[in-house]
Amino acid sequence: MIVEATNRDPVSPAQFVCAANLRVTVAGTAFAYRDLGPRDGLPLVLLNHWGAVLDNFDPRILDGLARTRRVIAMDYRGIGASGGTAPLTVGEMADDAIAVIRALGFKQVDLLGFSLGGFVAQDIVLRAPERVRRLILTGTGPAGGQGIDKVWSVSWPLMLKGLLTRRDPKFYLFFTATTNGRKAAKDFLNRLKERETDRDKNPTPGAFMRQLKAIHAWGRQPPQDLSRIQIPTLIVNGDNDIMVPTVNSAELADRIPNSQLILYPDAGHGGIFQYHTDFVTRATAFLNA
Repeated sequence: MIVEATNRDPVSPAQFVCAANLRVTVAGTAFAYRDLGPRDGLPLVLLNHWGAVLDNFDPRILDGLARTRRVIAMDYRGIGASGGTAPLTVGEMADDAIAVIRALGFKQVDLLGFSLGGFVAQDIVLRAPERVRRLILTGTGPAGGQGIDKVWSVSWPLMLKGLLTRRDPKFYLFFTATTNGRKAAKDFLNRLKERETDRDKNPTPGAFMRQLKAIHAWGRQPPQDLSRIQIPTLIVNGDNDIMVPTVNSAELADRIPNSQLILYPDAGHGGIFQYHTDFVTRATAFLNA
């Protein structure tokens, strides 16, 4: 069942802040999503990071992309307002996303995956290449990539630091410790608070840890044959990503034949958030090429 949004202004400057919370049911499980932008053209499906819910998508990026195209942001199974239990593998998340895309009636989509979402996006293209026209991979890396299975050892000290300093851990995990990085972190975290009503549910600790196990498994599994990804691919990261080390973005660009790489200076895992205006411009041009 698809519940459509009503009374939504398709040209609002703050679409994502007021977008309706929707659900589509697949094999008895309800998946939460938000749907914005014009109805015509190929939709862009967004897949987000470890522990992320709908309110962790940067509204400037979604609003910017939705000026010219339909954008679907979704919660994974067992995360946020989606039902079920969070999967323990990236492959299961990819199968879920393919099923949601099919249930929404889309024969083909473009994909944008950030971090864990980039793992899932790669797997979607490898499992159902006919479903994806163009691919954007941000802050992410290949299966078996360098340092991906070490994400917990990198993350927990900075999560603890966030607790002690009363800051969202993304302040430390997604951005550099420079003046520019700290300002970008504050701006990004303030944007995530702009939606004041009908916010998504926070992930449970159990779901958070199940996704961590899926990330570790991705980091330890054998490399995939990325030469099979034949569609145009845009790869974007900061030049100092400590969560999914930047070297993985360069490896993706080397192994995916029809790809291009953008590395933002003085930026970390959240480089697309720090440079959101430039990213929207480049991503829009890539998708419209």
